[in-house]
Amino acid sequence: MFPPSLVYDCRHATTLPGTPVANPANSADATVKRACVEASSVAKFYWDVFGRDSIDGAHMTLVSSVHYSTKFNNAFWNGAQMTYGDGDGATFLDFTLSNDVIGHELTHGVTQHSLGLAYSGEAGGLNESISDVFGSMFRQWEANQVATQADWLIGAAIIGPVAHQKGFTCLRDMAAPKAAHALAAQPDHYYPGIGNLDPHYSSGPPNLAFCKAATAIGGHSWDKAGKIWYKAQTGFGPSPNMTMPQFAARTRSLAQSMFASTPAVHAAVDAAWTAVGL
Repeated sequence: MFPPSLVYDCRHATTLPGTPVANPANSADATVKRACVEASSVAKFYWDVFGRDSIDGAHMTLVSSVHYSTKFNNAFWNGAQMTYGDGDGATFLDFTLSNDVIGHELTHGVTQHSLGLAYSGEAGGLNESISDVFGSMFRQWEANQVATQADWLIGAAIIGPVAHQKGFTCLRDMAAPKAAHALAAQPDHYYPGIGNLDPHYSSGPPNLAFCKAATAIGGHSWDKAGKIWYKAQTGFGPSPNMTMPQFAARTRSLAQSMFASTPAVHAAVDAAWTAVGL
């Protein structure tokens, strides 16, 4: 039913994928087990909620490499697989600890196989935002939270003790992009030229728009707002250089067509984008 979830151990080297791990779902190595189980859970989320068969929509095998390099402060999707660092234990902990980070990175693969957004300009910010949106939704889905219960933080579980001592609680805060407790505080309002920022920063306004829309609509974020964002991402073919105004316009239109009998959905989406300058 669901695609295979394979895990490889880099053993602190940087050659991918590394050494295959037998039966990773039952591994005594908690990092291996998390990488395997959470990747499978992301696939289940995409199938149960959106009817998508794995990352590429065609039953793609999920490949994760763990223990990459030494004290590596990142996780990344490289176009074919996931890779997780262990963190340095100070600023960051093991990157498999945050299920929203796992959902975020795997969603880069979904975007690659659908909207095909570039990783520069406004498209880069949209690319990052879509990963945050679906990463956060995945975390909420695993916890069965409604949108108003969610904390909308990205990467809270990987923040290390030294970063915590400095007052940081997350990588990004979708509900308050400018917040000082976020390691990567972002603008919360669109402006011409926002595409010149690093995509991890320019994603602030569309992140806030989704959060506002989902909480205004109420219920589970994936039921209505999530369905709109998913259709905007996957329903129209590649658009590598899509701008934020174009994406906002698409979701407004979809809110109207997909939920025609519930005008409050379109009103919530429209108001959310307007609030962030889009």
